[in-house]
Amino acid sequence: MSDEIVLKTEDLTKHYGGVHALEGANFELKKGEHIAVMGDNGAGKSTFVRQITGVEQRTRGKIWLYNDEVSFAGPLDAREAGIETVFQTLALADDLDVPDNLFLGREITKLDWLGPFRFLDYKAMRAATLEGLEKTAVKIPNIRNSIRNMSGGQRQCVAIARTATFHSRLTIMDEPTAALGVQETEQVENIIRTLKEAGEPLILVSHNMRQVMDLMDRIIVFRRGRIVANLKKEETDGQDVVAYITGAKTGAEFGDAA
Repeated sequence: MSDEIVLKTEDLTKHYGGVHALEGANFELKKGEHIAVMGDNGAGKSTFVRQITGVEQRTRGKIWLYNDEVSFAGPLDAREAGIETVFQTLALADDLDVPDNLFLGREITKLDWLGPFRFLDYKAMRAATLEGLEKTAVKIPNIRNSIRNMSGGQRQCVAIARTATFHSRLTIMDEPTAALGVQETEQVENIIRTLKEAGEPLILVSHNMRQVMDLMDRIIVFRRGRIVANLKKEETDGQDVVAYITGAKTGAEFGDAA
């Protein structure tokens, strides 16, 4: 694992009127590192991800991506900067096939010299799709099939494959296996392992303790909008993590949890 910092937040805060959904989150992710973000419902996990990816605008705080301070106006800005996010709601177009979904909003065109007229380069998009699927070890029998005809696991894998297709600088997954069965969950976890082997940094929001302990390097615990623990996997266990999630441990001994 490199010491290069991929993502850093300082005092990241989000208030909704009088509700403090996120308060003073200091966070660092290094290149090649896989970090789990855990906490009970309403703890601030998804709010944290929405601030990083520009889905919502922060109340205050700073964000750096590879040492460059960033302020994304929306998720498209984050995506263009190299942050690929797989949300619980996959935002896939059911009537389109795999390449069309992967390249939705950033299609490859040809004959650009025709001025305002553009023609989609389906051959190039299919080739890039196959390369992305191979990189993440995702197996889709026929990439020309519409997303509507695919299983939940295959749909999730298509969403994750976008990270490889566009050579993301950072991958964020928000509960990617929450609605999947055992076999489909295993397929997604294999993709996470593949990303780890390739040295790709990852943030995983998850309630699945077994998954987190098996796959992650470090665990960040949110409670009531604050980071209360920053734990190395080899120095903790599931009971310890649950204690921070429930408040049985306060995290005071960590000081600044970043």
